[in-house]
Amino acid sequence: MNLIILSDRISKLLMIVAALWAFGLTFMILADVIGRGAFAAPINGTTELVTASIVIIVFLQAGYAIRSRSMLRADFLVVHLPPGVQRTLAAIGYLLGAAFFLMIITGGWEESIASFVEGEYEGEGALRVPSWPARWTVIGGSALALVNYLVMAYIDLFKPELLDSEVDPDATPQH
Repeated sequence: MNLIILSDRISKLLMIVAALWAFGLTFMILADVIGRGAFAAPINGTTELVTASIVIIVFLQAGYAIRSRSMLRADFLVVHLPPGVQRTLAAIGYLLGAAFFLMIITGGWEESIASFVEGEYEGEGALRVPSWPARWTVIGGSALALVNYLVMAYIDLFKPELLDSEVDPDATPQH
């Protein structure tokens, strides 16, 4: 299995996990709103769990968003250039994206380790949520995003026949 197929599969799996997490989170928020409004009894810790969950959901979905070319692009000038130049500029943009996520990894690595080792928590009172799952999801999601940006740059420069379609492991490349 090559890196392109592996990154696709991991990205899709994490996107599904994030979607299920968000779906489950909606029920917790709904229960909190109903409890707060109807019974004056909100669910303790909902704010802390939702806050941590949003960060986790975003970084679980980042790899898929990159791989499916769903990230925001301003290409109003680039579309008027020849296809080879468009692919080269896209690859440069992907390399800049990879550099950005590398900076997130290098900047957050020590804090993530310290958060786990020191048992850092968010929230006070009824529910204290550990910080390390969100911090490590940022690191892991950034690593997958970095890989996916490198994969996209590779495809744009060296495998343009794979553009505009998902990579299917059973499909034969069309030349």
